[in-house]
Amino acid sequence: MQEILILGDSHSPIFNHPLFKEKFPNLVFNVLTVIGATASGLENPNSTTQAYPVFREAVSQTTAKKIIVMLGEVDTGFVIWYRAQKYQESVAAMLDKAIASYSKFLAELNLHFEVACISTPLPTIQDGNDWGDIANARREVTASQVQRTALTLDFNRAMQQFCGQNDIRYIMLDDVSLGDHGIVKTELLNSNSSNHHYDPERYSRLLVERLTGVI
Repeated sequence: MQEILILGDSHSPIFNHPLFKEKFPNLVFNVLTVIGATASGLENPNSTTQAYPVFREAVSQTTAKKIIVMLGEVDTGFVIWYRAQKYQESVAAMLDKAIASYSKFLAELNLHFEVACISTPLPTIQDGNDWGDIANARREVTASQVQRTALTLDFNRAMQQFCGQNDIRYIMLDDVSLGDHGIVKTELLNSNSSNHHYDPERYSRLLVERLTGVI
């Protein structure tokens, strides 16, 4: 059995979905989830989640030769906007910082492992949504769902370009996730309206489809 280490935020447990076992019977997905982990925070030694040292420790001990990374949703849905407001900086500048931090982390991993990066899920929290812990925590951000989606698309395109230039596989799902009106397709929304993660059945199917032949 070949092990693949998954490093990610709260979206990463999707790799525990039974479909992965069914479609990749010879692989073991070792999922390390840090709730609230951000691409931006990887550079920050004082980050709340301490995701970087947690990930680094796992990487130093793993026997896996392949690593899949999925981060960025907390950045494009909240942190970038929040920091721009707090520090009176442009959203573009905060976006660049997140991209630079994430790129550095992926390049570091790529020195010793085969790395694949999953595109960041599109925002599912609707405008004026006040229910659910995540929506409540992000209430300070005034950006609309369309604006947050546009930022996520920019982030994903930048990361795809970086990965393409650095021999890192990039699994782009924007083309199959973006619906009408510049926001995520309705069918990807979780049946629990206060859960901001994609519908697990549909999301796992999309990932399996795109990862087949890649891992």
